[in-house]
Amino acid sequence: MRKSTVFLSFTGINAALFAIMLAHAAMSQDAARALEERRAEMVRELMLTDLCIFTEARYTRNPSMADFHAPFQDHPGALEHFPSGSLVSPPSPGAYPPVPARLHERPR
Repeated sequence: MRKSTVFLSFTGINAALFAIMLAHAAMSQDAARALEERRAEMVRELMLTDLCIFTEARYTRNPSMADFHAPFQDHPGALEHFPSGSLVSPPSPGAYPPVPARLHERPR
């Protein structure tokens, strides 16, 4: 068998697989959108916070809940000693909606 025949066969099979993947993505788009909407509703209902990505420091576990001075809690001039601290920046002011008032109410 010639090398060009092997190459064209390989390219044709890959093109067919790519077309199948595109068709599958187009057909499953509605189901994925419905699943995403259900998950968003569950997050709103349960008032869940962000996903925990890093496990090192408390200010990198949940960046939306961290204050601006948490990395420097040991000393104001302390250097960052967790690798994830260089990957995650602190939340910008006003980036997240305020906490609902019912969480601040005291039980009677």
